[in-house]
Amino acid sequence: MTNISSPPLYRRGSGNWIRLRTLIYLRWWAVCGQIAALVAAQRVYGLDFEIGLCYLVIGASVITNLVAAFVFPATKRLTEPENLLVVLFDMLQLGLMLYLTGGLNNPFAMLIVGPVIVSASALSTRSTFFLGLTAIAIVSVLLRYHLPLRTELGVVIQMPDIFRFGNWMAIVIAVIFLGVYSRWVVSEMEAMSDAVQATQMALAREQKLTDLGGVVAAAAHELGTPLATIKLTASELADELPAGSDARDDALLIRQQADRCRDILQSMGHAGKDDLHLRSAPLTAVIEEAAEPHTERGKTILFDHGAGNRALLQHQPIILRRPEVIHGLRNLIQNAVDFSRDTVWIESDWNADSVTIRIMDNGKGYPPHLLGRIGDPLMRRRGHGFDPNRPEYEGMGLGLFIAKTLLERSGADLSFANGTDSFRADVALAPRTGAFVEVAWPRTALEAASGTGQAGTGPNVQITS
Repeated sequence: MTNISSPPLYRRGSGNWIRLRTLIYLRWWAVCGQIAALVAAQRVYGLDFEIGLCYLVIGASVITNLVAAFVFPATKRLTEPENLLVVLFDMLQLGLMLYLTGGLNNPFAMLIVGPVIVSASALSTRSTFFLGLTAIAIVSVLLRYHLPLRTELGVVIQMPDIFRFGNWMAIVIAVIFLGVYSRWVVSEMEAMSDAVQATQMALAREQKLTDLGGVVAAAAHELGTPLATIKLTASELADELPAGSDARDDALLIRQQADRCRDILQSMGHAGKDDLHLRSAPLTAVIEEAAEPHTERGKTILFDHGAGNRALLQHQPIILRRPEVIHGLRNLIQNAVDFSRDTVWIESDWNADSVTIRIMDNGKGYPPHLLGRIGDPLMRRRGHGFDPNRPEYEGMGLGLFIAKTLLERSGADLSFANGTDSFRADVALAPRTGAFVEVAWPRTALEAASGTGQAGTGPNVQITS
């Protein structure tokens, strides 16, 4: 059986995912671009520079590319240090090319920003910081030290000092801004991707549990008839055999073991039906099923279905038992139980157009400055301290993001607030001072189709090997 407590799949280091072959292709493009720029500068614009040294520097890139292509396998993935060395080599090679072709007077000097952006997109923050400092150091050296760029007539092409300094300043700002910007965007995308993967894993696990419950219930039902036949046959044999004989004792043992198998299957079938219940079930049953794992955790959970209107309870909607709805509500209830002082309230209400569930507690509530960000992945704890009973729990982080994502996927709208804000004017509701979550669906999005009935497992399906 798979261990569900194993390390999550969404922890990753993207710096270890880049194939060497990808970098080789990109570097061939860079080599072609540099050669094309040299040919155009010399043949079209008649510029005079150290063409031999320039081709020697380009040749170093060609040699390293050929070695990498023929020595290492095509599927090799570079480690973070190896990626850093490759990008650093490209940056130094570009810096040397700029030194030979006019330094910051060369309009291609802005390309020094490229390796920093690559690092920010694929490598760690530390590697990006190191490459950013290296890029700034290179352009700072090129500001003062470089070979002049001349025309065929010997005229030195050089920017005025103020423009050259402005060029240096623009490159430094671009390195810092684009590096930080790219790093933030990539980190945000990775966090969202990780959270979505965790959401899919949670939904898949919930779906597997539901499917397993159905299989168990069906197996218990199908095996009941042959076991009853075995028991009946064994009883008849025992009655016909002489008392005290070994054959009669064997027949009685078979009947006893058949009874035992029947009891085990009844227990398994009951557990399976508890997991599956029905394909459709009353709204209140689904809510209480979602809350069931948290009812024995030392906190009081109070249900108020239909706003206490018993007449309304008789006409409650019959909804589909969708795994994402149950798992999402369960996460919200878990969050309320974890941070409440002693009581959690769960209300449900419905009308002809909508179904609404509210989950409230009497804890400290959400920090006001984070209310607008609730549901973002990887936020931290709701309170200012941490729960000593569950020091590893992250409160409003991944669990709440999963709940929000799954419930929105089912068509729900979620609202978050604090009870002190929502119930300040109502004396009866004043104890509900903590977090307040309202989940609302259009009734058509949640309600089972007419005629679905409440046949939980549907028609029996013959089990075959």
